[in-house]
Amino acid sequence: MKKLLIPFALLGVLLFVKVAPQHLKAATPEEAIYTGFRQVEAASVADAMELLYGKKMYMSHNMRPLFTTKFAGPATTVLLEKQEHTEGSKALSGMLDAIDEAPAGAVYVMVLEDGLDYAGLGGLMSTAMKYRGLSGAIVDGGVRDTPQITKLQFPVFSLGVVPSTTVNHFRFAGKDVPVTCAGVAVRAGDIIVADMDGVVVVPKENAAAVLAKAQQLDETEHSMYPYIEKYKSIREAVSKFGRL
Repeated sequence: MKKLLIPFALLGVLLFVKVAPQHLKAATPEEAIYTGFRQVEAASVADAMELLYGKKMYMSHNMRPLFTTKFAGPATTVLLEKQEHTEGSKALSGMLDAIDEAPAGAVYVMVLEDGLDYAGLGGLMSTAMKYRGLSGAIVDGGVRDTPQITKLQFPVFSLGVVPSTTVNHFRFAGKDVPVTCAGVAVRAGDIIVADMDGVVVVPKENAAAVLAKAQQLDETEHSMYPYIEKYKSIREAVSKFGRL
């Protein structure tokens, strides 16, 4: 009886087909959504939210980054309440737990009650976020240690830069709780889209529809640039493409 001989190359293919699915996992629907939002413009996302739902979901113009950046991801929210005390950093331990428990790719959204003159985030927390793989941080309040944050190139948006601390001035009030950040409601898991135009919040239940509309708006606008360059008329471009 003849033995069945399998060519070495074919054997390799068969082994790959059998083994590869265990190592090459397809992206989850959520990951595909996050990737899509990282590729569209925040302005298009803001427009999509208004066009589809009639909502203004972009943060105050005062919410600005320390350096040029672009990112997107699901929100991990943290709330600090203004309260004078002498308990030191233990009253803020919850905000540190939120960093250590956040999944890679998350966006840390911190709200300080009456916190414009206090730094809710500095070099130590930014270093932890960077090396845990967070996408970025949004602080409704101040930040400090800007040389370290800039050196890390960890994306941080805030309402200002101040040298102060939150220790003995604030208490941790909640993680993954609903907050209002720079004028916009944010819940845990809502998608944060940030670039040099600002920060937009997309409710998680609207993510797929908003992404599709933002991609359409991006494609239309990017098609208009060469048209305007060629015909030297923005009026004709708007008339043709229906986008401004």
